[in-house]
Amino acid sequence: MTYLLIILVIAIALAPLSHFVPSKRQRELARMREYAAVHGLFVEFRNVPTRERCRQADRDRAGRDTIYYGKRLPPAKNKGEKNRAWWPENGSWRGLELRDSVPSVLACMPPEVLAASLDGSSCGIYWRESGGVEKVEQIRQQLEVWASEARG
Repeated sequence: MTYLLIILVIAIALAPLSHFVPSKRQRELARMREYAAVHGLFVEFRNVPTRERCRQADRDRAGRDTIYYGKRLPPAKNKGEKNRAWWPENGSWRGLELRDSVPSVLACMPPEVLAASLDGSSCGIYWRESGGVEKVEQIRQQLEVWASEARG
């Protein structure tokens, strides 16, 4: 009986420590982000680019838990270049500014991608990190192609 009481007291004392054990989802996110970083991408929280008067669907899509996976570009020679962004819409991509041409690599992005953007320092995508390391590799390959096209 004494041993049972000692085990119970130890279990009660150790129970709060279980809150520090990462969940399965947290481990998967860490694995995906580490894979991205090791393979030349950077990961950061960014707001999804939207139009000034965006539709409700655009606002919902730009919600929380959206992460930017980007590929750094060398410094731009033309500092006046504006930021551009694209959204998937009805199976194809569309620029936030209608006159912006859509980069060909966006057609090969996984359907989990919510938006893509190109600015003076990086090209990248916005998503909610679903699909595992396989999706990260698919995104990485397309960002490599996009970055080489943007440099040229």
